[in-house]
Amino acid sequence: MPVIATMVFCMYACNDTSNEAQKASEEETAVGGGQSAVQDNESAKDVVKVAASSKDHTTLVAAVKQAELVDALSNAGPFTVFAPTNAAFDKLPKGTVEDLMKPENKEKLQDILQYHVFVGSLKADYLQDGQTLNEVNGGNITISKKDGKIMINNSATIVASIPASNGIIHVIDAVLLQPSK
Repeated sequence: MPVIATMVFCMYACNDTSNEAQKASEEETAVGGGQSAVQDNESAKDVVKVAASSKDHTTLVAAVKQAELVDALSNAGPFTVFAPTNAAFDKLPKGTVEDLMKPENKEKLQDILQYHVFVGSLKADYLQDGQTLNEVNGGNITISKKDGKIMINNSATIVASIPASNGIIHVIDAVLLQPSK
């Protein structure tokens, strides 16, 4: 009989410990945030961290934060991100960026940013003249090659490509705006 009592006690104690561990894990997740909250200075940077380390992408990073897309873009991917520079955002009509950054325009901002993301990692060498890519927001972009340059929707040129741990960033010189539906 003492053996059975010991086994029951051990089973209860083990079960209680796993519940405590699960509660602690849930509390850490709730406090620490999603994938973007993972602290790792050893591994290659994901697309968000690469953009955040660029002085030329502060507007894009602020928009991604405002649109609450940091965690989504910090996940495994792979992603191809067409990343407009600050100068590209400056080309938009005056007040456009400020208007999009308002809380009431979050869905519109998300839609525009998701129009800059393709699920899959496409190096510049893989992009072909006339190719159509379906972006995260459901819209399509068209690739063209002219005079050795790769263009998107005949409006933005890829000026650099940067690999990331979860895909690739193609730096572009214009903001992609989806044609009216």
